[in-house]
Amino acid sequence: MKETVLERFLRYVTYDTTSDPESGAHPSTPGQLVLGKLLAEELAALGLSGVRQDAFGYVYADLPATPGREGCPAIGFIAHLDTSCAVSGKDVKPRVIRDYDGGEIVLGGDAVLSPAEFPELAEYKGLTIVTAGGDTLLGGDDKAGVAGIMAFAEHLAAHPEIPHGRICIAFTPDEEIGEGADHFDVPGFGARFAYTVDGGAAGELEYETFNAAAADVVIHGKSIHPGSAKGKMVNAILLAMEFHAMLPVFEDPACTSGREGFHHLDGINGSVERAACAYIIRDHDRALFEKKKENFRDAAAYLNRKYGAGTVELDIRDSYYNMKEQILPHFHLIDNARAAMESLGVEPKILPVRGGTDGSRLSYMGLPCPNLFTGDHNAHGRLEYVVAEQMALIPDLLLEIVKKYAEWTEK
Repeated sequence: MKETVLERFLRYVTYDTTSDPESGAHPSTPGQLVLGKLLAEELAALGLSGVRQDAFGYVYADLPATPGREGCPAIGFIAHLDTSCAVSGKDVKPRVIRDYDGGEIVLGGDAVLSPAEFPELAEYKGLTIVTAGGDTLLGGDDKAGVAGIMAFAEHLAAHPEIPHGRICIAFTPDEEIGEGADHFDVPGFGARFAYTVDGGAAGELEYETFNAAAADVVIHGKSIHPGSAKGKMVNAILLAMEFHAMLPVFEDPACTSGREGFHHLDGINGSVERAACAYIIRDHDRALFEKKKENFRDAAAYLNRKYGAGTVELDIRDSYYNMKEQILPHFHLIDNARAAMESLGVEPKILPVRGGTDGSRLSYMGLPCPNLFTGDHNAHGRLEYVVAEQMALIPDLLLEIVKKYAEWTEK
């Protein structure tokens, strides 16, 4: 008897796949290899072809085109194995709340899902809500996507009478730390187009992401005994504060929404002798993105003129770019996904992503790759939850998309 999407999901979230940006390994944590190995075994048992888990933890598989559909474009579906390190993903204890009554959900400790704070909960009265126990995240980002793709693969493999072109499936490690596309084998994957299944509420369809960069600021000070410091001490901590104060105050994440970009101070540590600040920089608009990076360079140059050359070291590294530029020439990806949702009675909600997905980088690696919903909400925190009925739509949505591409061949 085949598993439901929910049953698969409840199994997968028990695997600790928290990624670690400091490990230096690929994948960054061993738990991702464990879950990936399980998925590879399950895909092989379903009868998929080319099933493999490579040395970096990526899992690949495919279903060959049905007879007569070999000329259809190969379509891929991708989800990621890891969960965010913002909150523990160890010993997740999923809780299934059936026929949700619309009220507060006490998760444990001080963690409470309240309609007053999250009014969208009112829309889910009578449905099935899945949460964790209040001391971990749930892992719907992106194990809801994993479970949905696996259920889709099971259905398609069991129904060879459904016409389709080649279908390619991949599960990636370390998406949450920005390394999900680092070792992705685009040629070996074999898809001409793909979708990541890594979104939020039902109907979400995304093809605009931030342009993204990381900025590391290292400030060198001079420590002198405070009793004799006049005219001599240079306090690196205070210079870090001065640097931050030179950045536009209303470009902080707490002041932005929609397509507004931001700079975010993600970490700071230091002493009088040395202070280090880690920033991320984001904007949907490429020109405004470049302007934000220029603000950082201007601040560093000013402080180096004021306090001496070498006082401030600045390293800015681009992370990914807005995938819209790569999707627009292939807008059938959006049109077909929109039509597929409408055929299921789901209203498409095309929104800009205030973040990025594996698809951001994959689109620039030659694999145009917009993003589909999973039913996950409040990702990366203890208040994360999944609406089971929305997650259950994933296999049907992917099947409808596949049907669209089975009807045409590439020009």
